[in-house]
Amino acid sequence: MPADERFAVRRDRARTSVPRPLTASPAPSGVSLPDGLALRGRLATGSRRPETPRGAGRGGPSPRTGRGGGPRRTYERARRAWDRPLTAYYVILGSSLLITVLGLVMVYSASMIKALDISKPATYFFGKQFLAAVIGGALMLLAARMPVKLHRALAYPILMVTVFLMVLVQVPGIGMSVNGNQNWLYLGGPFQLQPSEFGKLALILWGADLLARKQDKRLLTQWKHMLVPLVPVAFMLLGLIMLGGDMGTAIILTAILFGLLWLAGAPTRLFAGVLGFAAVIAFLLIRTSPNRMSRLACMGVSEPDPEGGCWQAAHGIYALASGGWFGSGLGASVEKWGQLPEPHTDFIFAITGEELGLAGTLSVLALFAALGYAGIRVAGRTEDPFVRFAAGGVTTWITAQAVINIGAVLGLLPIAGVPLPLFSYGGSALLPTMFAVGLMIAFAREDPAAKAALAMRKPGVRWKTMRRRVKKRPSGER
Repeated sequence: MPADERFAVRRDRARTSVPRPLTASPAPSGVSLPDGLALRGRLATGSRRPETPRGAGRGGPSPRTGRGGGPRRTYERARRAWDRPLTAYYVILGSSLLITVLGLVMVYSASMIKALDISKPATYFFGKQFLAAVIGGALMLLAARMPVKLHRALAYPILMVTVFLMVLVQVPGIGMSVNGNQNWLYLGGPFQLQPSEFGKLALILWGADLLARKQDKRLLTQWKHMLVPLVPVAFMLLGLIMLGGDMGTAIILTAILFGLLWLAGAPTRLFAGVLGFAAVIAFLLIRTSPNRMSRLACMGVSEPDPEGGCWQAAHGIYALASGGWFGSGLGASVEKWGQLPEPHTDFIFAITGEELGLAGTLSVLALFAALGYAGIRVAGRTEDPFVRFAAGGVTTWITAQAVINIGAVLGLLPIAGVPLPLFSYGGSALLPTMFAVGLMIAFAREDPAAKAALAMRKPGVRWKTMRRRVKKRPSGER
């Protein structure tokens, strides 16, 4: 055979020895292919089965709905976040600081015209409030770092000093009268002090220590030990306050007394008896005072009388109504130009509604609600009776005073003349309130779970506890 023919034969043999790829031609109907042949056919053509989403067909979420749970999952996350040990600590600290900072802004905005009207700089009231906030911040930090035993040791000294100052107020030539109330001490220069504001803190600390010691001795089951000497000392403070004519502070002190009795487990009839006696005294005090009767008559009014009565209550409603949803803008209030009396103290909430609108007022309410709820959590989760009584008393104080102030601005309650806690102008009210907030922060830190969480946040402890310890292998590899 010639050489060229032999080459052609070898070429044909080489072509026939190479395997051909299987095609993806479908099998005839009624004919089933072997498993191996069908698999090789799919691999050759590159076709694959459509992938099923993970979890489909087993109760999992579909690709359209995303991650399962929805609102229920969000609720569970929020509940777990709220149950963390440091939640109350951060809520108390954050809400109180936000209220104080927003209060400083609104004091400056609401008091500018008032300061210029008395020939003072526009920052006159703001400067005094800022100085009080700095001192109050130092007191809050001091109270937050003090142990519970030291707070209990200070209960009797604070009570005695407060009673002495409240008696000193009634001495002619020493006490001062402001807006018809003889409840002030002159400290020199532009500074004054209202000892009755410190009476709230004194009653809480002393009453909590008293009730805690009696509970340790199991004496609170007897009504005599529950009332004596708590109620007589509280009535002594109320009498000193009412000698100066300050019924608003007396109402707050009464609310604190009721809060302590309720936390101590006072029976319903005993609680109702003390409440009925206080209501009779309040009725007599209001009935015998034309000024208090006029304030009671201004509830729910929308227009002032032709003779000028209910002027403050009506213009407070005007300020809130003109604010709308988002207010007229910071500093753009009209009522602070002389129409609304006390725009930076008792009725600062009305100016807030006029300048920041409904959004601003609801934000303030939400901050107070968060602060109150965190205080209830601290009082409810502790095993220390002193912490429970003191935290409950502080929460009652701040919540009741906020409700009375805001209710008066809204026309739902009589005008009691009490400031909005941490928000209104007044250093005498701001200092004891910030100390009381520091007290609750200290109580929140004393919780065993919170202590452990705070210890974990220290750099040295975190490194020692979170580091993984792996034994070395014989080869030296880890």
